[in-house]
Amino acid sequence: MSNVEKTTFGSYIRGLRENANLPLRKVAAELNIDTSTLSKIEKNERNANQQIIEGISKLFHIDKSELKLRYLSDKITYQLLEEENGLEILKVAEEKIKYQRLQNKK
Repeated sequence: MSNVEKTTFGSYIRGLRENANLPLRKVAAELNIDTSTLSKIEKNERNANQQIIEGISKLFHIDKSELKLRYLSDKITYQLLEEENGLEILKVAEEKIKYQRLQNKK
């Protein structure tokens, strides 16, 4: 399992911020959000949105698609974590995505 798969979105963002030696308040100001909001995102207590993902991408020069991958995989993981058949649901969803993409190409 790669680090992308193991590290939560919030932990990844906190790591970027700490590696850049930036305080929470400075990054929050750059993202035009409240410090407490950024803190909650870093603790995985609150979800980011498209604007925040774009801002983080620009601020830390990170590919936006990588950030979206991390964010959405976390979102799906936490949604299915408590489901008894979470992995089965995920497999069915994967098949539906493949089917829909084929339908959209027609």
